[in-house]
Amino acid sequence: MSTINTASLPDLVAQGEIMWRQFRDQFPQDALNSGIYKVENFGAGQGDTVRYSNIDGELYAKNKAEGAQASEGLTQQGYGKEMTFKRRALTKTVTWEMRRRNKYREIEAVWQAIGTTVLSRRELDLQHRITFGTATTYTDLDGQTVATTTGDGLQLFYSAHTVNGSSSTYRNRVAGNPQLSKGGLEAMEKMIVENSINELGEKVPTRNFDVLFTTDDPNTMNTARELLQATAEISSPNEGVPNVYRGKYRHVKLPLVATTAAGAVDSTKAKYWGLVSSSQTPFIVNIEENLSVITPATNQNTEDILTDDWIYKATGSYGIVTTTGQGVAFSSGDGAA
Repeated sequence: MSTINTASLPDLVAQGEIMWRQFRDQFPQDALNSGIYKVENFGAGQGDTVRYSNIDGELYAKNKAEGAQASEGLTQQGYGKEMTFKRRALTKTVTWEMRRRNKYREIEAVWQAIGTTVLSRRELDLQHRITFGTATTYTDLDGQTVATTTGDGLQLFYSAHTVNGSSSTYRNRVAGNPQLSKGGLEAMEKMIVENSINELGEKVPTRNFDVLFTTDDPNTMNTARELLQATAEISSPNEGVPNVYRGKYRHVKLPLVATTAAGAVDSTKAKYWGLVSSSQTPFIVNIEENLSVITPATNQNTEDILTDDWIYKATGSYGIVTTTGQGVAFSSGDGAA
């Protein structure tokens, strides 16, 4: 990098753009890339909301008598859920003194921060759909109310979700909320088998739950690794007994689940874990603006005329929604009834 001074400002601008892009590309987007969230891209000129719902058809054909007309299959639309886009932004400042006096470390810190603030906020918002999935709303770090309900108006993780075309209900929160263990995992799998239904109340046997998510709690993560990677049955005296969970799920760590709305540590949520079907996940994130950074230059509107500061600005826009409780199973791991 060339010397940072008033004679090499174009080099500074060019270097800054290169570096924030590098920081952006290296940023660990745990939730976005986990397979838990279905990622869509939203084009311009389509308003600021999108409505989502699912449609189910009857699973089983009916008898057809000789010469008789075939029965028409039932089609049932599920509950609708509206996604609203929100734009996130943050500015960072490079002072005249930093540019003039070759303060590489301070300037590099600005570049790193501006390249990741929007991505960090998106990760927080995505993971907080699990953090606050036992409630119907939460207040985010901006003081705004965020709805965490599904289309039936109930919280994401619940014991009696409803469907739109039947009086049947289903649960996706394990009774007793066990910590992750072999017994706890089997209890969750049993719950999934007995509660996977469509909008008509028919049992759906085809959902493939393939992702096991946990927080970054060391004990819970180590338990997940033991369950999924052991070469023999857990706690088995016989080394030749196969581990039926080996390769069955892919473990995903979500380090921001056990946090407050402001992103501080919340140890009461450290034992959260669950299963997700990556092919039929209820989590949808629609990205309108992935990440944009405006880089400054002298004598332009990105320079503060009163201070000579350069203003870097990062922006991003996206919406998050969960239409149904199907496709995800959850335990808070706290033994609550």
